[in-house]
Amino acid sequence: MVKQLIITADDFGAANEVNEAVEIAHQGGILTAASLMVSAPAAADAVARAKRMPSLRVGLHLVLVDGRPALPASEIPDLVDRDGMFRTDMARAGAAMFFLPRVRRQLAAEIEAQYKAFAATDLAFDHVNTHKHFQLHPTIASMMVGIGKRYGVRAARTLAFRRSFRAKGLLVPDRVYGLKWSGAMTNERVREILDALPDGLNEIYMHPATGPYPGSARAYRYAEELAALTDQQTVEFLKSSGIRCGGFADFAPAR
Repeated sequence: MVKQLIITADDFGAANEVNEAVEIAHQGGILTAASLMVSAPAAADAVARAKRMPSLRVGLHLVLVDGRPALPASEIPDLVDRDGMFRTDMARAGAAMFFLPRVRRQLAAEIEAQYKAFAATDLAFDHVNTHKHFQLHPTIASMMVGIGKRYGVRAARTLAFRRSFRAKGLLVPDRVYGLKWSGAMTNERVREILDALPDGLNEIYMHPATGPYPGSARAYRYAEELAALTDQQTVEFLKSSGIRCGGFADFAPAR
């Protein structure tokens, strides 16, 4: 087997600070992919940057909690709060999505709207994943794949449904790195992963930004993650390591 590696930035489109970091890390570092929040404040800027970087593989970062929906709040009342933003109580929201048919209908409509919004960008569809790993919810995972297949989805990040996703024809990494140190993927930690990288398809996901931004997580070390992605010793290491780097599309079987 061969060592294969996808290095992904989540929250693309959340703010210009994130978009700037993605561009810097792809143009001068080791970043190979980014996951786009289609309804986020800086989504249009993210799309414009992505179109200037055709080698950057871009996928959909489905947002179904703690963010801005694609649909009007009136169409998804059970998914949003009084300000029209997604609820932040993941446990209660998740229970409603599982048990209540009307909430499942709203959820399906919102997921479809986000896929449509991504399709409207005319970017090549590389992969799909979810904000705050909400694809761990079985209802969301099922809809993410079922609806996504109609939009050409061929690859996904998953931490729990690897076998079932593969049975449905999706490319899924053998291993995903980033959950344990989310928001603190420093250069030291990235190098530890790279030095011990096993054979097969691996993904490292990160949250780079040039600095804090409205809505950013207070404890996240955004600038340090950007520094890890642009460290020149790491860049040279990957060039000489024999590790094959790319986006999901670069490792997906031909249609």
